[in-house]
Amino acid sequence: MTWVHAISRRVKVRDPRAESGSAIVEFVVLAVLVMVPLAYAVLVVLEVHSATYATVTAAREAGRAYVTADNTSAAAARARAAARIALADQGLPEPHLRITCLDGACLSPGSAISVEVKTTVPIPLIPHGDGRGSIPVSAQHTAPVDSYRRS
Repeated sequence: MTWVHAISRRVKVRDPRAESGSAIVEFVVLAVLVMVPLAYAVLVVLEVHSATYATVTAAREAGRAYVTADNTSAAAARARAAARIALADQGLPEPHLRITCLDGACLSPGSAISVEVKTTVPIPLIPHGDGRGSIPVSAQHTAPVDSYRRS
């Protein structure tokens, strides 16, 4: 008898009940090892998506608030308040807001403004002390000033 036959006989002789229930244990262990990181990745993607949506909304609303104001000092305050409200709705920190006037004076008829909003979204379950536990998110929006606006 060769060594191949001896090994094949040993494999066939094993009691099938000896490994009863081990498949379910292996499945549970593998499922946990795969599903926990996958669920965490989905959680991070959803947080970043929420922050991106809030940042785009903040830029758009800040632009609208700015171009509908009566003067530039009130316009800047209104734009900052609109951006702050849009980001606070999603639980994000105070934004960095930059407003740039395009095509001449800021509120002159036919001109436009550009609004850039920058913020950070904290990554879930990571300490935020050193700044590495967050992802920067930014959005830019250009808002035209109405051509029929009174100067």
